Amino acid sequence: MSKHFTLPYEGGLIQDNLPAGILHTYEKIWTKVFEESRPASYEIADLIVNSINDHKEGLFRLGLTTGSTPTSLYNELARRHAAGKVSFKNVEVVSIDEYYPSSKDELQSRNCRLHEALLNKVDILPENVHIPDGTVPQERLEEYCRKFDALARGLDLLVIGIGEQGQVGFNEAGSNDKTRTRVVKLSYASRKRQAANFNHDMAATPDKAITLGIGTMLSAKHIILMAWGEDKAPAVKAIAEGNIDPACPASWLQRHDHISFYVDDAAASMLTRSVAPWLVGPCDWTPKFIRKAVVWLCQTVGKPILKLTEKDYLDNNLSELLEQVGSFDKINIDVFNDLQHTITGWPGGKPGATDDATRPVRSEPYPKTVLLFSPHPDDDVISMGGTFIRLVTQGHDVHVAYETSGNVAVNDDFVLQMIDCSHQLGYSDKYDEVKALVDSKQPGEPEPRALLNIKGAIRRSEARGAVRSFGLNDNTNVHFLNLPFYESGGIKKNPRTQADVDIIKDLIVSLKPHMIFMAGDLADPHGTHRVCTEAALEALEQLKAENHPWLEQTHVWLYRGAWMEWELGRVDMAVPLSPDEVVKKRHAIFRHISQKDIVPFPGEDSREFWQRAEERTSNTARLYDQLGMAEYQAMEVFLKLY
Repeated sequence: MSKHFTLPYEGGLIQDNLPAGILHTYEKIWTKVFEESRPASYEIADLIVNSINDHKEGLFRLGLTTGSTPTSLYNELARRHAAGKVSFKNVEVVSIDEYYPSSKDELQSRNCRLHEALLNKVDILPENVHIPDGTVPQERLEEYCRKFDALARGLDLLVIGIGEQGQVGFNEAGSNDKTRTRVVKLSYASRKRQAANFNHDMAATPDKAITLGIGTMLSAKHIILMAWGEDKAPAVKAIAEGNIDPACPASWLQRHDHISFYVDDAAASMLTRSVAPWLVGPCDWTPKFIRKAVVWLCQTVGKPILKLTEKDYLDNNLSELLEQVGSFDKINIDVFNDLQHTITGWPGGKPGATDDATRPVRSEPYPKTVLLFSPHPDDDVISMGGTFIRLVTQGHDVHVAYETSGNVAVNDDFVLQMIDCSHQLGYSDKYDEVKALVDSKQPGEPEPRALLNIKGAIRRSEARGAVRSFGLNDNTNVHFLNLPFYESGGIKKNPRTQADVDIIKDLIVSLKPHMIFMAGDLADPHGTHRVCTEAALEALEQLKAENHPWLEQTHVWLYRGAWMEWELGRVDMAVPLSPDEVVKKRHAIFRHISQKDIVPFPGEDSREFWQRAEERTSNTARLYDQLGMAEYQAMEVFLKLY
């Protein structure tokens, strides 16, 4: 299952024959941008393999990181080793960090994860592997770190990922370019992120770590930085284009003379060449790209679309757009009308509409069969709850498919509370039995299947209650797919396979939907959104290859979740919500009681999902208002994939 989800091309910087000095005008660390992480990983693998093979004397000294960022890189290195293209017998590997305290045999340890991801798959000699020892007694720790630092200096190549706030290793805000290998105390925010590796048990999550310092990293001969996904975009912007700032530790690496930054399109989304490519070089001016430029110009000069002047365009490096299109008045009017036509109160099409051609969705057929894919059992109401409610109340045959059980996101205490409630109501007393299941959990190990089944049942009941609250039949129109890839019992999921795709194909064939909504998130802290969307798109591709004629009338719409929203330049449909609809959506989200008042996954945003969703949709409505459109309470926006 190799297909990978990327957004459609909608214009942008023309890089062919563009001198590198111009392309990287705003970058203090020259950054290579790829469509997605795998081709970037292949190029990094080329560099590593060639460096190893070209190395003539002694051991090639390679510094490596752990985590999700290097996964595709390590898979590629292991593949090339298996194919006989590289040997690691003359390679010395130095890992950049380790939890403290931590045994190398613990499944969560960096030692164990690096061996599992790469070292066990290649022919490296055990004596050439150096990973910080998380079992060193505290009284010897300072001496140990000093010796490890000497070992780690002068690496031939250091390959590292970055954190969401620009961390490298466990060097966090406040680190400077003089720091060496040392023990650091992990902040609460960092422990919260790392707790994902310990079944979200903060008590089991180490509060310290051993890490190479920034100064140690700067001693490497060559550094490669990597970042994938929208959640890394602010850090990529700060590292590549910002000033050196201790609040963003990786920015110190700007001082290195031989450093490369590899990112995917999503991680590069805040770089100047992505946000305002016209400031860098010539552009491909598609209609959506023109809209992107005009929205940017409005926000830059603080004016609505129809008040932009020719001087505004000229003063902000948009003379090329004027040359391409002509009159600034024509640009203003065309973009205003284009954006205005994205707004509709009829997300399934307005029956009998006379202006059908300018609406995002055609009126016929009516009613439509609508299939809404929700990666977890609450993404539907969080991300597009208002539109969901509209589609139901406007008479369409709406079905929702919950792709995964979401079981690992239920807190153990909540399970015990539900079991106790059942007992108090006079049902059988299972509290001690379930408490024994909870107590049997081991950090890093999959949760007991019996416990996961209870958690899955809780989330199913919440999802059914949420859609019942606005009139959807939860017996006939709610589908729980329980895709196998998710059912690993832990945060790390199984690989996506044809079995996942077949489940989705069967549902699509049974419904023959006219509209399909699915998650378009490119930044999901635990990857489930992306995997689910890729499985659904793969299912549609396979169905197209099977020549189902009804698919010609099926259109796919992408929504986004609680992390980021579509930029207005990409929007194809905007559904306004009234104050009452915002409240109805909120109440549907509240039905997911096990997710209320907690933020189970890592990140800096401590708000609940309903708060994030309301801020997102109200901000989108405010942006439309500032551009000169009508003022609404909130808006949910969608991109039409095809």
